[in-house]
Amino acid sequence: MKTIFTSTVLLVIFFSFSCKSDSKEINTDKEEMPVSSNAGSDIPVNPLKEAYFGDTHVHTGWSFDAGLDGAILTPEDAYRFAMGEEVTSNSGIKTKLKRPYDWFLISDHSDAMGTINEVIDGNPEMMASEVVAGWNKAFNSGDPAAAAAAKSEVVVLQSNGQVPEIIMDPKWMVSAWNKTIDAAEKFYEPGKFTTFTAYEWTVNANGGDNLHRNIIYKEGGDKARGTLPLTTFETQDSRKLWEWMSQYEEKTGDRLLAIPHNGNMSNGRMYEEQQFDGKPMTREWAELRVKYERLMELFQYKGQSEAHPYLSPADEFANYELWDRGNLILVPKTSRDMWKYEYWREGLKSGMRIGQELGVNPFMYGSNSATDTHTGLSSVDESEFYGKFKTLEPSNDERWNFPILEGETDNYMGWEMSASGVMGVWAESNTREAIWEAMYNRETFSTSGPRIKMRFFGGFEYSEGDIAQGMAEAGYGKGVPMGSVLKNVEGSNAPGFLIHCLKDPDGANLDRVQIVKGWVDDQGNTQEKIFEVVWAGDRAVDGEGKIASIGSTVNMETAEYTNTIGETELSTFWTDPEFNAALPAFYYVRVLEIPSPRWTLFDKVRHNLELPENIPLVHQERGVSSPIWYTPK
Repeated sequence: MKTIFTSTVLLVIFFSFSCKSDSKEINTDKEEMPVSSNAGSDIPVNPLKEAYFGDTHVHTGWSFDAGLDGAILTPEDAYRFAMGEEVTSNSGIKTKLKRPYDWFLISDHSDAMGTINEVIDGNPEMMASEVVAGWNKAFNSGDPAAAAAAKSEVVVLQSNGQVPEIIMDPKWMVSAWNKTIDAAEKFYEPGKFTTFTAYEWTVNANGGDNLHRNIIYKEGGDKARGTLPLTTFETQDSRKLWEWMSQYEEKTGDRLLAIPHNGNMSNGRMYEEQQFDGKPMTREWAELRVKYERLMELFQYKGQSEAHPYLSPADEFANYELWDRGNLILVPKTSRDMWKYEYWREGLKSGMRIGQELGVNPFMYGSNSATDTHTGLSSVDESEFYGKFKTLEPSNDERWNFPILEGETDNYMGWEMSASGVMGVWAESNTREAIWEAMYNRETFSTSGPRIKMRFFGGFEYSEGDIAQGMAEAGYGKGVPMGSVLKNVEGSNAPGFLIHCLKDPDGANLDRVQIVKGWVDDQGNTQEKIFEVVWAGDRAVDGEGKIASIGSTVNMETAEYTNTIGETELSTFWTDPEFNAALPAFYYVRVLEIPSPRWTLFDKVRHNLELPENIPLVHQERGVSSPIWYTPK
């Protein structure tokens, strides 16, 4: 898409960037099973489950920072876009998703919910605050840089507990919360398109340490109306959040989930080994955490939080979409040791070690990814990426050099945005109940954007023959799916794992599938190892357990690539050759695509840009399953 501005008219000229598909036909029937229906209902139900894709982290113009930056799309606009309808973006571009989502939610910030329109419109009560009046002036100036700077100022003030008192008054929230619920109810079509009531609890502790959680209601609707969302103006302590969730459940009979996200910007606090207030962890505290927090966000617009090359130096793919310089307001990290408490893989390892001490593993997190869009447009297609904020939509042909977040000593720039991510759930039906339960059970996988399907089972009774048609039936019948705990069976050999990955029908072929293993050794130290388990082509594993690069077909002049390398699907039965029945461990699947163009290459070609050499133009998109935990007891 190319954009041309005149003084009064925005002309949008579309031209296509394509993947020339030379791949084999995809076996889309691999996992299909007989489908039944709910009694008294025409909603399709598959007892062996289907993969449904959605986004758990979406902001509209109703979030204060998004609205101040210029976003005007509403929750209804965001839902219509997610369902595949054409909408007009915040900067005036007609746009439509190539593929609708199966399920979706809006998670606008609870802090300052309902205030942004009052600020923009110059509500006299609001304008009594000099700070708020300054935001009004910045927004209404028409200067994108002024709006972006005001947005960054809001984040800094909220992070430091300095938001003007008028903004914190809960009276502004009531109408916006009810309208958020109304939108979720309006667009819910059981069996076709599922919505959830949700919000974001936006803790920026200690001056910007990102400890945000998205709160997702199982039933929502009328039950959610009776209680306003929790804000950080009331508490920043995650324990008090879980207690609030427990009280809500007791009051309403509804159920809630909290999904932490973007641990990479927490400055060492997402997996800190103490309670929020500095007290030692207790079994009861760990039980609350694992009860209400079942998933962790791994890929989103602000980089990835799966793994870091400093923590996993043997992982050649860990150096991917890193945002590792500071917290949300760019307070720099004081030590590399902070990274240990920010990344999922390290948290999974630490959780097992802590679990041996407390009797409960507080970090049993499954795989979640989401966009964190602040435009209302959930876009993960590299060729049609709409950016994190309105000022970073593709109408800005210099967005690669436009700041996303500004701090006192550093900035994150537009080119650092990652067009990520999406989560898949294995559920019996496309309904709130089934999808919420799949999230709670951690039967989820997530990707940096493509809709790769991943299946992963573990058990002691599998064999090579179970990778044939009917893998799901064998998987559930003889073992456990991703997200589960596999307990030791006395006298058994190493557990076996069934793995099946199917490429995105509209995306790049698959390069390889890996198993990431973490364990606690007999000295109480955590370890990890990556196993190459199945891959495309005739490559072989070398003496260090590595396989050669698959190569690349990306045309740097046209932003095209071909699927003449890689495979459409990769499946295998794998057993751990280094299994020790006495040691706790976890296993998860990571699948990588062949190289493909990053959104920066599309922008480079589209606008004929000269970009610095340090800006990545090609990448390998990927997917990560929830773990299967093995316990000796």
